[in-house]
Order: sequence, then C-alpha cells, then structure tokens
Amino acid sequence: MKVLVYRKCSTCQKALKWLGAHEIAFEERAIVEENPAYEELKEWYEKSGLPLKRFFNTSGNLYKQMNLKDKLKEMSEEEQLKLLATDGMLVKRPLVIADGFVLTGFKEKEWEEKIL
Repeated sequence: MKVLVYRKCSTCQKALKWLGAHEIAFEERAIVEENPAYEELKEWYEKSGLPLKRFFNTSGNLYKQMNLKDKLKEMSEEEQLKLLATDGMLVKRPLVIADGFVLTGFKEKEWEEKIL
C-alpha cells in the first residue's frame, strides 16, 4: 500500500498516526517532492471509481488561487488529470493506493472499512 502525504498537512498527520496505531505497513511518498505523474493519476482515477473532483484538494490555496471551482466544469478529464500532474498541492491528500482500492482524503470510517 502506498500513501501520498504532505507532512505539514494536519489531516495527513492524523492519517499517519491512525496507520501507526493500527500497525499498518505502507510506503510513504511525499506528494510535493514526488508529484504524481499524469499516467499514475489516470490509472488511480480509473481504479478508484471516484469522481475526478475527489482527487482535487478543493480546500487548498492553489486550487482557490486558480479559480478551479469554476474552471474544472469546462475542462475534459484529460485536461484535469494533466493539471493535477503539474503540482502535488492540487492533489487531495492523503492519497492511498492499494491493490483493490484508492482512497482520497482521510475519513476514518472509510479507512476502517477498506484497510482493516
């Protein structure tokens, strides 16, 4: 299982603490230093079954500065994926990639159902 995080993010810190408390083995990846590539994002999005909007960090400053709330509606999925691949700060985190699922953000109930 791979977990993409931004260490300064309080939600990511909670998620990492949760994983530690449940003794879950995972590979950590810094989302800013190792921004997900277009191909990875496309694969994860298709695997997840989630709406593409769930992959965007909608509460982030960059998202707001770029006025993406309005712009995303007019963009194709490919354009959105390419945009996500430009900056790790646009990507919702933590992002969990496992064999049978993909999780965006940290919702404890959802994590318990999928990971435990």
